[in-house]
Amino acid sequence: MLLKLFKGTGFHVIFLLIVTLAALWAGAFLHPQKPPLAIFEIRPMPLYDLLKGLVAGSQFAETLLVFVIVCLMLFLLVNFNTSQFFINERTFLPALFYTLFISFFPACQVLNPVLPASIFLILALRRIIDSYRVAGIAYNFFDAGILLGVGTLFYADLIWFGILLIAGIILFRTISFTELILSLLGLATPLILSVGLFYVLGKDIWLFIDDIRDNLFERVQGFPFTRLTVVLLIYSSFVLIVTAGFLIVRLSTKKIKSRKTFSLLLWTLLLAFSAFLVLPSISTEIIWIASIPACYLMAHYFVFEKKRIFSEITFSLLVVLVFLVQALWFFK
Repeated sequence: MLLKLFKGTGFHVIFLLIVTLAALWAGAFLHPQKPPLAIFEIRPMPLYDLLKGLVAGSQFAETLLVFVIVCLMLFLLVNFNTSQFFINERTFLPALFYTLFISFFPACQVLNPVLPASIFLILALRRIIDSYRVAGIAYNFFDAGILLGVGTLFYADLIWFGILLIAGIILFRTISFTELILSLLGLATPLILSVGLFYVLGKDIWLFIDDIRDNLFERVQGFPFTRLTVVLLIYSSFVLIVTAGFLIVRLSTKKIKSRKTFSLLLWTLLLAFSAFLVLPSISTEIIWIASIPACYLMAHYFVFEKKRIFSEITFSLLVVLVFLVQALWFFK
């Protein structure tokens, strides 16, 4: 019954989404947390440092800013599917699942560089997908590279997702050396411009380069996991594996563009997971990025799964576990 309520496209679903988002973020407003002692807080990238300066000294303002950016992210997630129509159904489920995923770690519901960087990631993905069947040289990859490059000025580790530019060329285009160079040039452009601006302003360029290096390779402090959080992570991982398998089995039945779009999202999820395992500078904050492809895999599964009782139970249990994690954090 709970899943059925959220599968529609009427105004009542938007209302339920607002209620769910407000309930899961109530604790962030009532008991605002301090940012973690991570390298991206101690030595922030320039755009994140600027963003922090806008709300300096007010935890409520920081939380409100995060909440506004989350709302923008939810709009982009729904609009992404509406414009590309790769799930083949109009649905608000991607927004709902993203809301649930980013609530796994209540301590992460603070101003952080990953959230604004995620905005630029999803915009870059859209530009890559728009290159499909573009005649001649597709400058979409230059645009996507610039978007990812701007995102790295918030969160340095987003640069690793530049691999998606190469994956996008392989998936959506005939491999072109020109487009590959354009994509890498686009990725480097915001960083080159930043160095030039630092030079003009008389700032220490080598300090900026050191900040980038430390943000990419310095070990970051992770958030503590409660036992319930571990249970939630195990359960959600199981559901995600099921949904990924459900999609892979049905990929051949989809239109070519939808198939390639889902493949790019799987690449994104694989990169996020690999970065979490391999890179010492990445911790639980990667949930903001990993949730982008994950929410579409989940949405696709729960839209097309025919076993209604199983899908209702699976969905409801996920929602209950997320609310329990939030409640125990709130009342601890």
